[in-house]
Amino acid sequence: MKDRRTQISILLMAGAQAMLNSTTSIMISSASLVALLLLDTDKSLATVPVTAVVTGTALATIPASYFMKHAGRKAGFLFGILLGMVGAAIAAYSIYVGSFIGFTLGVMIVGTCTAFGNYYRFAAVDVAGPEFRSKAVSYVMAGGLIAGFIGPQIANHTKEVFAPYLYLGPYLAIVGLGVVAFALISFVHIPKMKEVDFDEEPRPLREIMKQPTFILATLSAIIGYAAMSFIMTATPLAIIGCGLTASDSFNVISWHVVAMFGPSFFTGSLITRYGDFKIIFIGAILGLVCIAVALSGLSISHFWIALVLLGVSWNFMFIGGTTLLTKTYKPSETAKVQGFNDFLVFGTVATASLSAGILQQMFGWDVVNISMIPFFGLVAIIALLNIGRKEPAAAPAE
Repeated sequence: MKDRRTQISILLMAGAQAMLNSTTSIMISSASLVALLLLDTDKSLATVPVTAVVTGTALATIPASYFMKHAGRKAGFLFGILLGMVGAAIAAYSIYVGSFIGFTLGVMIVGTCTAFGNYYRFAAVDVAGPEFRSKAVSYVMAGGLIAGFIGPQIANHTKEVFAPYLYLGPYLAIVGLGVVAFALISFVHIPKMKEVDFDEEPRPLREIMKQPTFILATLSAIIGYAAMSFIMTATPLAIIGCGLTASDSFNVISWHVVAMFGPSFFTGSLITRYGDFKIIFIGAILGLVCIAVALSGLSISHFWIALVLLGVSWNFMFIGGTTLLTKTYKPSETAKVQGFNDFLVFGTVATASLSAGILQQMFGWDVVNISMIPFFGLVAIIALLNIGRKEPAAAPAE
């Protein structure tokens, strides 16, 4: 990295990423279980709160991008964190009064916080510069490794603290995580994007989208994230449905989140050495192996191994797609391309998470997994066809 100030800023953003992903893992591991308690009749709606989280993220993604374009990334991150704290407070109160609608609204607002926080990885490129982009993205994403340990464990160990109001504790804990994230971001230095720095007129979005590199980058991020969310959202319901315990579910999700972010310590180096195309291809293949394991049995070890493989698959596909995307646009096109990309990603993820609960309840775990095979296969084929082709040069920094 450039200097000590840059290194500290990257480290602080990694810490904020850890708080963000701890929040997400708390909701992923507990929201559907909370819904089962709050719903009186139709249990197929149990994944609606998880869908609401991702919907909130999708709806806020483009506004968040333009907000940060004009007010700066730091201001956007701080504002997003405050939104998340408000949403968590609403969710906690709704658990107290037994309101499914209120709980869904609360976690949806927390999802808007995620929309802002998802730009940590792009802010890392702003701070580190184009020559260190893959490592900077990886280091910030590696902050999520901590979330694998503390997120689901917070949910597990605080779920009965306010008994008989089960799961009230985890959502109050999210407020505390927001306080920590706010403090960390307060000390980050991020260069502000300025229109006067742009030497070229931005191209129309449709022209940027025609680039083969853009198509692969976006597909990799969309399918990697949507498939991960689809299978992960159904996992707690499948585990409980097999007669295993909520603690088993928390532990499986915990190691899944570790697998999502643990490889980030070396993913950047792998991309630098082998290129984005090969890493994306390996990620898609790992997704197919995950499905093979999931279909081979219903023991806790099958769930554990499958979800670990799914986590690594997401890491390679999402980070590979992110770094590849940054090579497809000019500085003047940053806000609209990043915003559009993340809108596509999280809009698809919202659909996937809602569909997961319905498919799990109606057709079972096997159908959930089999339905993802064509998507992983598609990315694997496109990436394989691109291996050997010269990758685009990195776009200049803002």
